[in-house]
Amino acid sequence: MSWTTHRAWILRRQFSAIALCLAVAALGAGNPARAESIKIGVLKTTGSGPAYIALDKGYFAAAGCAAELVTFESAQPVAVATASGDIDFGYTGFTGGFYSLAGQGALRVVAGGAREVPGVHYQPFIASTHGWEAGLRSVKDFPGHTVGLSQIGSPPHYALGLLAAKYGFDLKSVRLMPLQSIPNIASAVIGGQVDSGMMPGNVAAPLIESGKAKLLAWHGDETPYQLVGLFVSTKTANERHDMVARCLDAMREGSRAYHDAFIGADGRRIDGPATAATIAIMAQHTGQSLADTALAIPYIDPDARLDVQDVLRQIAWYKTQGVVKADVDAEAIIDQRYVIPLPAHGT
Repeated sequence: MSWTTHRAWILRRQFSAIALCLAVAALGAGNPARAESIKIGVLKTTGSGPAYIALDKGYFAAAGCAAELVTFESAQPVAVATASGDIDFGYTGFTGGFYSLAGQGALRVVAGGAREVPGVHYQPFIASTHGWEAGLRSVKDFPGHTVGLSQIGSPPHYALGLLAAKYGFDLKSVRLMPLQSIPNIASAVIGGQVDSGMMPGNVAAPLIESGKAKLLAWHGDETPYQLVGLFVSTKTANERHDMVARCLDAMREGSRAYHDAFIGADGRRIDGPATAATIAIMAQHTGQSLADTALAIPYIDPDARLDVQDVLRQIAWYKTQGVVKADVDAEAIIDQRYVIPLPAHGT
């Protein structure tokens, strides 16, 4: 072999090796690392809508998160499961139990979810037919009546506290019955074991429509507050920042899609081009009919912003009820690395 031929052979080998390396690199770039498995605790409510949308529309997958939704029958067990590491995220109502665990350093809030706001009707104050006949005809009539809720310290407990302060009655005059689950509350309302039952709107609204309960008022119109939030364990927030950020991006995409399907420019409920398809997604996950699902659609901020002012107010109120210890640092519960706060009220 001549020197010229030998040199050409060497150059061909070198170019082939370079081409192979480039091909491998291109192949690697086109195949992202295996998606990270995550579990998100939710209730079977329309308030979980952004999580359903993010899953079904592939937002989690695009963010590199292999998401699984784990359903619970009330909010408090979601906080416990998140703190213990059984699930990675909780996406449900803020409870006194949640704030108690967070106050011990176990949990951190990373985003907001459903809020009760005027003009968007989700959770109602209702009377059972038994309660109606016994004189529970308005939200001012709760004293002396029995109210079923999932747990003491649940979001409806807080809403009742706001209602008592608004209308000047003593919350202690209302008999609270913790029934542990949403299905149990609905059964107690239908069976007349309670005068009122506090439950998510997509469960309560069909009872009103069917005549099994009476509408007194809507939470958003009477007692606006931050209902739902996204939270993680403190360990997860500190040690898995990239995963939390990516999955939070997916949840914000889900929140934006939800908001655009249901909420108009004035912040009130509308039905638009994407409404029917979005209701279908939520009905599939909640197990309800399309008609029942459409009855109660909560307000959800398009950027999953958190009403920090109300969260601090909630913690302060739970302290007065003895559910949260007085020395809990409320602001430490809100993880400022992730949370986008709403502008302060009145600004």
